[in-house]
Amino acid sequence: MTEEEFNGFFAANFTDVWGFARRRTDSGSDADDVTAETFAVAWRRRTQIPPVDGRLWLFGVARNVLANHRRSAQRQRNLHLRLATMHGEPVADQQDGLVWEALAELSEEDRELLLMRAWDGFSVSDMATVLGVTPANVSSRLYKARARLSRELERRDPPDAAQVRTESRGKGSDR
Repeated sequence: MTEEEFNGFFAANFTDVWGFARRRTDSGSDADDVTAETFAVAWRRRTQIPPVDGRLWLFGVARNVLANHRRSAQRQRNLHLRLATMHGEPVADQQDGLVWEALAELSEEDRELLLMRAWDGFSVSDMATVLGVTPANVSSRLYKARARLSRELERRDPPDAAQVRTESRGKGSDR
């Protein structure tokens, strides 16, 4: 890929890659860093960019960069936690909703599949290309991830017990 071709590739994909990164990071500046690193890797490996699925290859690179970013951020949080604990500062609980709590209980792989589908609107075949697996594998994993998320949500927010009793009493009861 020539420099001119890469510039076109960059222009055509920058916004989507930045959005992909932004939805998975805590701030716009983190998304900027991830996007910059993604395109730096793409530039260094520009001869390896597939001509047909180059965009999806780029999202695969972004996933790897995000994984490195998360590991680095986790190390920083662990250090902050250790320092905060040493000085007796309270550590805030950052859970902000039932769905996020349930998602947090899922594996990294399950979360990634669900978010690629919901946030990024990737088709199963696009997800398969990004992940380097077959579409059948993605379909199966996505089905199981949805089921696990559903169970987590039900566990956190069970149906109203009084309503269930009332409905079951209504059948065959004279009351």
